Amino acid sequence: MAQRLRGERGMSTAEYAVGTLAAVAFAGLLLNVLTSGAVEETLQGLIQDALQ
Repeated sequence: MAQRLRGERGMSTAEYAVGTLAAVAFAGLLLNVLTSGAVEETLQGLIQDALQ
């Protein structure tokens, strides 16, 4: 049984593909949120306040 379980470690190629796709989708969503007008204004305001 222990030998059979050792063979199941790690991800298969299909799991890598799904994981990569999910990571890219999340990165795209995060980029979209961070470059939206409201968030960009807020971040710029925080940076300007910190520099003053």
